[in-house]
Amino acid sequence: MIAIDNLHKKFGKNQVLQGIDLTIDEGGIFAVLGPNGSGKTTLIKSILGMVLPDAGSIRLNGSSIKKDWKYRNQIDYLPQIANFPGNLTVQELIKMIKDLRSDKTTEDERLIDVFKLQPFLNKKLSNLSGGTKQKVNLVLTFMFDSPLIILDEPTTGLDPISHLRLKTLISEAKEKGKTILITSHIMSFVEEIADEIVFLLEGKIYFRGSIFQLKERTEQPDFEHAIAAMLSSSYA
Repeated sequence: MIAIDNLHKKFGKNQVLQGIDLTIDEGGIFAVLGPNGSGKTTLIKSILGMVLPDAGSIRLNGSSIKKDWKYRNQIDYLPQIANFPGNLTVQELIKMIKDLRSDKTTEDERLIDVFKLQPFLNKKLSNLSGGTKQKVNLVLTFMFDSPLIILDEPTTGLDPISHLRLKTLISEAKEKGKTILITSHIMSFVEEIADEIVFLLEGKIYFRGSIFQLKERTEQPDFEHAIAAMLSSSYA
């Protein structure tokens, strides 16, 4: 589904991505992990076309994404921070996004019910709590039927019940054969849902594989200690 070849990106003197090579097959849940400054966000935004690499290529389903914005119609994206227009109501925002992607079927009514957003539909976005905004963000992300879903810190601000509902939505998407890319600092969440992890460090892929393989490699009994061991060895 996604083929990344020798990707480089520099911001000023800061080399953020240093020759990333990564292939992600269709179907499954892939977690992109790494400490702050490791290149996670730059990699995700390069796939989305929001950052232009200095060198290298990205292909989606065999076709280069360069100068071809239409490929984005195959992606549903949840940003870490969604800057909604505060003067719009929830209902108005949902309608606006549906109008922008009018060629795609939507499941907004089901998702509004999943996250119990009916009481908030006529409220302005500026008056919503952070957790409620995140629920709206999730509705906007999952209401379209796209083959690739990118979730940047999707659990931010969610209460435990909404957290469970999010995991159900991700599992349903996987069952439909979709590819899901996730970034998260919540290791228990990653351990529960991810099929594979890609660990970035200083703009390079430091590890790729299953959580079981990571624990074997680091000789650690659990996921969090395995991540800590990798970081300790890399900074030693």
